[in-house]
Amino acid sequence: MIMPLIPALIAWGIFTAFFIEKGWTPNAQLATIVGPFIHYLLPILIAYLGGHIVYGVRGGVVGSIATFGVIAGSDYLIAQINETLPADNQLGEINMFIGAMIMAPIAAWTMKQLDKLWDGKIRAGFEMLVNMFSAGIWGFAMAILGFYPLAWLINGLMDVLGAAVGWLVETNLLPLTSVLIEPAKVFFLNNAINHGVLTPLGIEQASQDGSSILFLLEANPGPGVGLLLAFTFFGIGAARASAPGAAIIQFFGGIHEVYFPYALMKPVLIVALIAGGATGVTTNMLLGGALRAPAAPGSIVAVVAQTANGSYFAVILSVVLSAAVTFLIASVILRASRKRDLLAEADQFSEAVSKTAANKGKSSAALDALRASDGKDRATVRSAEDAVDRLETEEGTGGQLDGGRVVTTKPVRNIVFACDAGMGSSAMGASVLRNKIKKAGVADVTVVNKAIANLDDSADLVITQNQLTDRARRQSPDAIHVSVDNFMNSPKYDEVVELVRDQHDESH
Repeated sequence: MIMPLIPALIAWGIFTAFFIEKGWTPNAQLATIVGPFIHYLLPILIAYLGGHIVYGVRGGVVGSIATFGVIAGSDYLIAQINETLPADNQLGEINMFIGAMIMAPIAAWTMKQLDKLWDGKIRAGFEMLVNMFSAGIWGFAMAILGFYPLAWLINGLMDVLGAAVGWLVETNLLPLTSVLIEPAKVFFLNNAINHGVLTPLGIEQASQDGSSILFLLEANPGPGVGLLLAFTFFGIGAARASAPGAAIIQFFGGIHEVYFPYALMKPVLIVALIAGGATGVTTNMLLGGALRAPAAPGSIVAVVAQTANGSYFAVILSVVLSAAVTFLIASVILRASRKRDLLAEADQFSEAVSKTAANKGKSSAALDALRASDGKDRATVRSAEDAVDRLETEEGTGGQLDGGRVVTTKPVRNIVFACDAGMGSSAMGASVLRNKIKKAGVADVTVVNKAIANLDDSADLVITQNQLTDRARRQSPDAIHVSVDNFMNSPKYDEVVELVRDQHDESH
């Protein structure tokens, strides 16, 4: 619901940066756009997207109507409270980001269930009448529901969350949030934390104060690039080889997901990420670092672009120090376990060679040579791991495994990379595979990226990260499903390229 709206958040941030009283070029007339933009437009856009995900355009419309009830109900509650308060201590508006994220899917889902009740029972010629009035009446009913109980509930929730953040700031305990944020990010909950919790709270602060430190709690690219630099200098095997490229993508491209697999390889490294994240937060607390609007994606470019006036030194220093602390701690961990990791890779190499030979079903001079060099040539370890990796392709109803290779009963013409938001990591993976297919000389295969919720029957082959494959299979059960650990450089891409190239050669 939030990720596709990042351009709107950026536009709001630009209006804020230039035209509010504390902006670069204050303009009282243009500044009047800032309040309605954040209070009405963004929550309604969130509501439409949330409803659309559940029930298409019809769900988006009903979800938007219902969410406007929540917005109006919140405004009414605050107006009632302000009547009892002195003029110099009035409450500000609560922007209904969370209200939209809750109400819109509920309204769309209930509309979908209601439509099922009279599906196929409407007399010919009355379909449009029934569809229009049913959506309008149900939107009206859900707006009333939003105006009273849900607006009261969301206002209370925002008060509790705001008070909790205020307490952490006042007691100088805000760095402790890294204990929750950094591990949660590694388990792919970064978007839920940043855009589901921190962004709404940060926008509340920014709408009143012009900036917020909360925008930097999750988006700081320092810890991630510090971890990847540690792998660059002290890692082994494929992790070391791929870390420099991943660091560039993470730091400048803002796709934090690329460093998550490196942390999951050795979970103790999460300690380094926590320390780095806490260092960045502490630096910003002490020096007043803050952003005007969310930095999305979490690139150093986006962070600098959204930095509030007078906060550039603090923000840049927080990124540098968080990267340095993570790098130092991660380096110690990697160096301390380096000998054990090399031995473990040697064991994995021998096992991979044996498993490859077993799947091949016959002896191989090449495999025997690899086995003879067990533990002597570290550069070949990844080749055996790749062989095993190719044997673990997930099976979908549209294809099957045959001797470790994917075969399919239908042509593969539409390949989809899917992730939670349909952006970021899946876009990067799609770009990598698209280039490989182009180099292979195959011109009739499309490679796109989508959110898992938007998968449909048009996909012939779906590629997801391991944790998301089951969800993707439920959305697109007839596709071949391939699981990867890392969207950036999985060896399974070569298997997919070989599959589509073989099909292309057969058809020509």
